[in-house]
Amino acid sequence: MATYTAQQKQQEARPSLPHKLTLDERSRLAVTGVTEVVSFDESAVVLKTVKGVLVIRGQQLHLQTLSLDGGQVAVDGTVSSMNYEELRREGGFFSRLFG
Repeated sequence: MATYTAQQKQQEARPSLPHKLTLDERSRLAVTGVTEVVSFDESAVVLKTVKGVLVIRGQQLHLQTLSLDGGQVAVDGTVSSMNYEELRREGGFFSRLFG
């Protein structure tokens, strides 16, 4: 019998969101396919997307648009980098080994 977390049920109920990044002049970033805003401040914004965790770094970053129902986020400020972090598997050594 399979057990699901609330987040897994929510993701299954939501249709697949397209994921797209659009950066204009390093000052306005539009992201689609966002499922959760993990954290944000003036130097970093961390978003969970359908393609992984996206970390946006820069200066004077502000969330301008936030629509998690549609999976859209807009960030204004000076963007210096964007990168995806690898998702870490939870559990101990043996659970990762025998997964």
